[in-house]
Amino acid sequence: MIHRRSLLAAGAALLTAPALAQDFPSRPITITVPFTAGGPTDVISRLVAEGMAKQLGVAVVVENVTGAGGTIAAARVAQARPDGTTLLMHHIGHATTATLYRSLPYDVERSFAPLGLVSDAAMTLVARPDFPATDLAGFMAELRRQGDKLTLAHSGLGGANQLCGMLLQRAVGKNLTTVVFRGSAPAITDMMAGRIDVFCDQATNTAPFIRDGRVKAYAATLPDRVRGLELPTTTEAGVPELVMSTWHGLYAPANTPVEIQERLSASIRAALKEERLLARFGELVTQPAAEDRVTPAYHRRFLAEEVARWRPIIQEAGQYAD
Repeated sequence: MIHRRSLLAAGAALLTAPALAQDFPSRPITITVPFTAGGPTDVISRLVAEGMAKQLGVAVVVENVTGAGGTIAAARVAQARPDGTTLLMHHIGHATTATLYRSLPYDVERSFAPLGLVSDAAMTLVARPDFPATDLAGFMAELRRQGDKLTLAHSGLGGANQLCGMLLQRAVGKNLTTVVFRGSAPAITDMMAGRIDVFCDQATNTAPFIRDGRVKAYAATLPDRVRGLELPTTTEAGVPELVMSTWHGLYAPANTPVEIQERLSASIRAALKEERLLARFGELVTQPAAEDRVTPAYHRRFLAEEVARWRPIIQEAGQYAD
């Protein structure tokens, strides 16, 4: 009897997935964002949601679920029904939580169905206005010379600027004195006032201050130059190991039917061609992901590569969440 019930349950599950896919989408979709409203991830999510809604014919809303470096939001989506109506927008921090956190209520790679990358934003190496170096080589030399006499800002464990700072310290072979802020804005304010020496943050946050000379800027961390910023790249300036982007990607829960994954992925690709989105991304100094990167297959491979890339960097730094 038990065996017969198991077979019936399995048969019902097989029938459910095609039925879900055939009716999708029949109700609103929620994109869960692990960070506060108004920040770069939130703004990017709302722009993408707007474009996806046009393609899918249903409302796509954004819900901000903050806390624990994005892991609370990720856990909620991992445990959601895999019907394509509960999604997660996360950045590079999703890949690094696999190492930063000793215990998670989900598996970073196996608990989600990656739908496609969405955007890339360069990090920028900036310093207080009177920092002595005039170029990236001099900046790196100054960091090696002074070491922990210099202060390095970041806005919390697992944030993109903390990860970039970790990469920077690894590249110079010295630990700086880190100072934690509640976000990028207060860190930049203190740096402009000369109370903080060095910061590595998204161009989205630093570009206005770089353009009007309120901070000293040395390089952007993407392989190619960033439109709208007159900065060399770390690669062309001779530090190719200091390359990273704050990329964003969209995820569904694992076991979401493949047909639904493909429908959602196609709607992301269409959204990234919307004129309003492209204009706002330009203002945010953010690039839409190339079309061949906005697929489940590419995103899955890329996520695995990022988890593997950051694991030894984090382990070497010895910085873990409780």
